[in-house]
Amino acid sequence: MFYTDVKSHAPLAEFDQGLVWTIVLLIALGLVMVYSASIAIAEGSRATGHQSAYYLLRQALFVTVGVVAAAAAFQVPLRHWQQAAPYLFLCGVGLLVLVLIPGVGREVNGSQRWLSLHVVTLQPSELMKLFAVLYAADYTVRKAAHMDSFRRGFLPMFIVMLVVGGLLLREPDFGAFVVITVIAMGILFLGGMNWKLFAGLFGLLLVGFVVLILASPYRLQRVVGFMDPWADPYGKGYQLSHALIAFGRGEWLGVGLGASVEKLFYLPEAHTDFLLAVIAEELGFVGVAAIILAFAWIVARAFAIGRRAMSLERNFSALVAQGIGLWIGVQAIINIGVNTGMLPTKGLTLPLVSFGGSALVATCCALAVLLRVDWENRQLMRGFTV
Repeated sequence: MFYTDVKSHAPLAEFDQGLVWTIVLLIALGLVMVYSASIAIAEGSRATGHQSAYYLLRQALFVTVGVVAAAAAFQVPLRHWQQAAPYLFLCGVGLLVLVLIPGVGREVNGSQRWLSLHVVTLQPSELMKLFAVLYAADYTVRKAAHMDSFRRGFLPMFIVMLVVGGLLLREPDFGAFVVITVIAMGILFLGGMNWKLFAGLFGLLLVGFVVLILASPYRLQRVVGFMDPWADPYGKGYQLSHALIAFGRGEWLGVGLGASVEKLFYLPEAHTDFLLAVIAEELGFVGVAAIILAFAWIVARAFAIGRRAMSLERNFSALVAQGIGLWIGVQAIINIGVNTGMLPTKGLTLPLVSFGGSALVATCCALAVLLRVDWENRQLMRGFTV
């Protein structure tokens, strides 16, 4: 039993090949669609030197860096990730503080989220998602005996996440705040947190989100624009209305690769946050459905890998795998919801697909850690030590 797959009775593979190919196909699709969505913007901008392949070349560079970083991350045993988790988390908090220092953090479109590294920019909130997964998993394992206690189990994590949330909202980066909060809550729940405490926390978070939206005219305008984009199609509802037009034009099979009209200076952020709308226009419902199925597969495999790790009594590894699944799934759902008008506009990219260096590298590293969990599971099932 420890040497064969239960279903096929064939020797266990070294890694989950279906998961790897799904990741590769999403990255490849992202390269093609980033190029398609950005040609007009790149040719028309002085900042890009009017080079049509500007964003494609940068995305290819990000993919290369992401693959190298992922290969390095895969080499690190999970026990070492667990030992480093608190220090990585503190490092992430330090970067979130650093980005808010005037003259150090770089401001773009009213948000101060980036650190300039001259050649590229670093977005600390993207790295913080991975660090939050590792820290929350380590915390939950260490505090397993106190998950029923408000003071000893829940309160310390709540205070830590309050600090991180405050830093993220100062940037502001409400989207990253939502994702990181879901990661922390989800891992605590999966780790055995008392359901009454969890329900109370969920209620408090809902109230908190409503207060944050009502207290910020900027966020309130986004919610109003999301509820009825056609009420102000040239103002608050401009971006969403053009995204919906793109979806409408795509119909079932799309207008054809490269034939999008909305990417021609109509739809803002066409190659980043709203890339899915361009995909919908060019590849249609079929293309969007394929992407949704790919993300559903990644999330399903992450939870399956986590369950296998749990059955092998590898609790930290199990929570890390499922936390990564939560991260990828929630961020994909939010981006898809924003593009289709089901959620208010938020600055979150579609994992592995949208243009963006920090997000792509962080996601590649996270998926490498997930594959490492799976690899270690398979080694243990063969009777080897890891």
